[in-house]
Amino acid sequence: MFPDPGASRAVLIGTSTYAFLEDLPAVSNNLGSLAEMLTGPTSWSLCKDHCVVLSNPPSAAAAMNSLREASSAARDTLLVYYAGHGLVTPDGELYLGLPQSQQQRVETGIPYSWLRGALLEGRAERTVVILDCCYGGLALGTMGPSELAAQADVEGTYLLAAASETRKALAPAGEPHTAFTGELLAVLTTGIPGGPERLDLDSILRELRRSLSAKGRPIPQGRERNSNGRLALGWNPAFSRSPMSSSPSYRHIDDRAWPAPTSIRTVEGFFDALRQVRVTSALTHTAISHRSGRQIAPGTVGSLLNRKELPRTWRTTGIYLIACGVPDEQLNDWQLCWERLRSAPSTREAPEHERPRKQSQGTRASSSWRQTFRKLAGRRFRD
Repeated sequence: MFPDPGASRAVLIGTSTYAFLEDLPAVSNNLGSLAEMLTGPTSWSLCKDHCVVLSNPPSAAAAMNSLREASSAARDTLLVYYAGHGLVTPDGELYLGLPQSQQQRVETGIPYSWLRGALLEGRAERTVVILDCCYGGLALGTMGPSELAAQADVEGTYLLAAASETRKALAPAGEPHTAFTGELLAVLTTGIPGGPERLDLDSILRELRRSLSAKGRPIPQGRERNSNGRLALGWNPAFSRSPMSSSPSYRHIDDRAWPAPTSIRTVEGFFDALRQVRVTSALTHTAISHRSGRQIAPGTVGSLLNRKELPRTWRTTGIYLIACGVPDEQLNDWQLCWERLRSAPSTREAPEHERPRKQSQGTRASSSWRQTFRKLAGRRFRD
């Protein structure tokens, strides 16, 4: 499942330059590449305002302010990423390095307990924490005991941490990214052959462990709460499906990972899910038009998927979903989602002259075109 981009947030924190520790220039590339991925169409499709990038934050207060704002605004999913030096006090407390950080001086960094508190105060249903830092303080420093995941654990959170019991964390010289984030980006960019259609966190962690181990690099740790491992970070570019069958039954299409309309909270999320439907269907705009019996033109499909405001009536959206092959049992959930968003106070009301006619015609589909849809559904895979 993908999060609703309108109700989700990401905060990417990275420290690449230090006054007292070794610089990590690759961290700057980490931030830019990960932000580009999260705001792109193959991942969460976050708008740039919902993906905050904090490069070399001057103080813990500055970073925590941004984190608390995102934690308060996110209602679906919050992703928090840190890359830089991970430092440990003599008492074993983890803190994240900032430009003025020093060894064993927790007040010079961001204590993880502060970050954990901000997450617990937030409203997001799911939280993803990615820590690309070593436990010893330096990029090539010795890793400490395997307590990083335990210290970073937050109820309701999925943790990915670039840490192992005996190996060193790496920022390989000459490579554009740190070892862990570079591999994460590679998985999201090239995919997992034979993997699922959507790159969920559990699948990503397994692939990271396999690929990094094969390269002799640190093996990441992971921990989850509340089954967040099924949350997807992106589509799998290496996913392959059988060619579309000409059989009228075409049974296997209903087994695909269709977006769940029940998880949509915002108008932005509604249209992002509609675009995901087209990706899942593997159909072009022209093919969708053909399978609709020419009830919607290819240009209409494009216009629907690029809208910013909800359609005033349901008909075109319903035809689009059926033509894409969305299972019949999901169609009502989609319409209920559209009606809920239309009635939400935040939805802009159309001018009086643009509003649909009263309930005699209604926003729900009339019995006549429902019958047409049923006939279409019965023959849509014969066309």
